[in-house]
Amino acid sequence: MAEKKETESAAKTTTAKKTTTAKSSGAKASTAKAAAEKAEKVVDEAAEKVEKAAEKAEETVKKTTAKASEEKPAAKASSAKKPEKPYSTAGAMERRIGAIICWVLAIVCEIFAICLLTGKLEITFMSTTIFMIILLVLDLILVIVGSLLWKKANHIDPASKKNKLKFFLWNNMGVIACIIAFLPFIIIALTDKENKDPQMKKIATIAAVIALVIGVLFSIEWSPISEEEKTAQVQYSEHVYYTQWGKKYHLYEDCSHINNSDSKTEGTVEEAINHGCNGVCKTCAGKYAAANPGQSYFDIQDAVEGGAK
Repeated sequence: MAEKKETESAAKTTTAKKTTTAKSSGAKASTAKAAAEKAEKVVDEAAEKVEKAAEKAEETVKKTTAKASEEKPAAKASSAKKPEKPYSTAGAMERRIGAIICWVLAIVCEIFAICLLTGKLEITFMSTTIFMIILLVLDLILVIVGSLLWKKANHIDPASKKNKLKFFLWNNMGVIACIIAFLPFIIIALTDKENKDPQMKKIATIAAVIALVIGVLFSIEWSPISEEEKTAQVQYSEHVYYTQWGKKYHLYEDCSHINNSDSKTEGTVEEAINHGCNGVCKTCAGKYAAANPGQSYFDIQDAVEGGAK
């Protein structure tokens, strides 16, 4: 009987424990669910706040950008693409590169000539004086070729006249290159006291001075044209006439200055300028201005006043 009571008591205890455990598990599950719901709510609120902040930031950026655009119209204008030139510049860069190569080779010739003059380089296959003269002549040829290429490039793609110093230097780069290619040799020839052959020194100095003068004369840009002048003149749509060595183009084929020329060529103003012309013939400009008052595509009066035959 006692054993039966103990058994019932143990059963009741086990049942009570199971009930307590179930209740505890239910409570824990309920607590976990509530925590999950609370966390989800917090996440949703945070996401909503982030979204609102992003929208607010985007709106602020738009307002700031719009305000900056209104306050700085000049900056916007400066960032605009530079308008294209009304003429082609094809071939100008290639000619300038060719000119620089020629000038570099000319300076190399000068260095070899200086080495011969000072005795740092000796040759046995010919006279030192003759070889030095050959180097100076080659130096001169390279300088002239480079200058002609540079001047041709400047007519195809001229510099602006807004900066007068830059315009002058840019159009006379050949003169600068010529001075560099000969003046150091002349200075060394005149100041070198260790040279044992005064006759060679004298001949070399005279040859270098003559080469310098010739090179400068060929390198000076006698008829420069600016970007502004070319832009104004290429708008003239009629064909013009120019000669092989002429520095002016002509509006009329029967102009007295080219009437008897055998090298007369017909083309556009752009072609004439690219060839080497720097403006309109004074006589043709006056004739055109008289026949077509107020209809010129460029400033005829300036051409009449500043043009040359």
